[in-house]
Amino acid sequence: MKKLSTLIFALFISFGLFAYTGQIKQMFDAPAPAEWSTGMTFDGTHLWLADRKTDMLYCINPKNGKVERELPAPAYWPTGLAWDGENLWCADMKGGLPLTENYFGKVYKINPKDGSILHALNVPVSAPTGLTWDGNYLWCVDHLRHELVQFDPDDGTTIRSFPSPASDPRGLTFDGTYLWISDRLKDEIYMVEPKNGKVIIVFQSPDQYPRGLAWDGESLWNADSQSDKIYKIQIKDDELFRVSNPRQASVKLIHEYTNFGPGDALSTTAFLAIPVDRPSQKIMDVSYSEKPDKIHTDQWGQQTAVFEKGVLVPGKKREAWMHVRAELYNVDYFVFPDQVGSESDIPSEISEKYLVDNEKYDITNPIIQKGLKEAVGETKNLYWKARRIFDYLIDHMYYEMQGGWNTAPTVLERGNGSCSEYTFVYIAMCRASGIPARYVGSVVHRRDDAAMDDVFHRWVEIYLPNFGWIPVDPSRGDKQSPRDQAMAFGHLSNSFVITTQSGGGSETMEWDYNFNDRYTSQPKSFVVPDYYADWELVK
Repeated sequence: MKKLSTLIFALFISFGLFAYTGQIKQMFDAPAPAEWSTGMTFDGTHLWLADRKTDMLYCINPKNGKVERELPAPAYWPTGLAWDGENLWCADMKGGLPLTENYFGKVYKINPKDGSILHALNVPVSAPTGLTWDGNYLWCVDHLRHELVQFDPDDGTTIRSFPSPASDPRGLTFDGTYLWISDRLKDEIYMVEPKNGKVIIVFQSPDQYPRGLAWDGESLWNADSQSDKIYKIQIKDDELFRVSNPRQASVKLIHEYTNFGPGDALSTTAFLAIPVDRPSQKIMDVSYSEKPDKIHTDQWGQQTAVFEKGVLVPGKKREAWMHVRAELYNVDYFVFPDQVGSESDIPSEISEKYLVDNEKYDITNPIIQKGLKEAVGETKNLYWKARRIFDYLIDHMYYEMQGGWNTAPTVLERGNGSCSEYTFVYIAMCRASGIPARYVGSVVHRRDDAAMDDVFHRWVEIYLPNFGWIPVDPSRGDKQSPRDQAMAFGHLSNSFVITTQSGGGSETMEWDYNFNDRYTSQPKSFVVPDYYADWELVK
């Protein structure tokens, strides 16, 4: 039965049988005359597509892709389209003059019946490449200034602006709650909160030059300039995450003791955390250098292989290892903030374990409480609490390995720390705000097929009702780009074998992860434990 379940899981992974955000629901060719699709919008019945090469606007039946009528573009370089409920709006990147590098953006209001121009205005960006209507204002993105701007449709006054998710934004649409933006260089599509410009969801675009975006009330549409295709894309579904890009991994986790003397090590104990199946990994096999003396399960459910040995004389080395074969995946979680439950929806067995305080977190400390108040304020939504704490650490900390691990208040006050210290601070602030939080630890594949890791990595998982445990990596999210920040909130790459899951303070692993050790020795003996992971080439 277990083999059958594994086979079914593999088939679903390999052939994409799960429905998920970003899945293609429908596809057809762009209109035959069109050679360079750009902006797109939906008028309640039809799609409208702008083409930069033909300088035309095409009204398309979304059921079959047929062009039902055409209008001339208001100028010579149309790049964005929007629908305000009655009229079309068209952004032109060159301000009505087809001159080389004449980036002087204009927006035109158009009568959809005959194409006549009803209003024209200069926009507050030089190169608008996407356009949308939010019910009151227009929005555009500028791929040269990497900017997202909301502006007044009467006179072009800027209402608010944010950095674009990545460096080459092209398409833009509004679904009534969120903005959606496509990026040509990353080949990705982003769901963005219009109040603060934060990227919430990231997924791969259907093809390699995503331009126009449109929202039809249920699905997202994307026009691609390279394939000359139009794609209808699934947005919300029952699947909470997607796994992709499977990769085979073979890694040996090695623990060593060396006794440099002059006395004996009287006993040595090595603890190796045992990995289990998770959304990001399927464990195929675990073997050991020798049979562990015992397998211990701690209060967090973490299993640890324990190797206990007697005397180790000076000049000798002792080794224990665990070999893991696994299939690793990229994981993308699709968390819609408005669908996250409240604190009352958190199961008691989770809150009782993962909201407690201890010496490493010290959640009642004034430093933690002050930071939490500054970060969260009056926010009630659990997603936005977690995201604001995440943003607060980005603004108030920088990565630096100090050696050793300090408590969360010490690290926050100091303003820098390792991945573990970012983790302790984030967990402390989440727990103080009512969000269950725990940490996971891993060994990391560092580029080469055969590589060694002795640095390792740790991050956080938070529990959000209706979505479950979500990975959040505050140290890796400490980046400038909104897209790169979002990729550390609900996303994992296939570079990790996760060995450890803990709320903190295990009787075997203590506050460590991957490995731990204890030894006794004669006085003035120098006994050195060491541990690392060797990744092997999988042929």
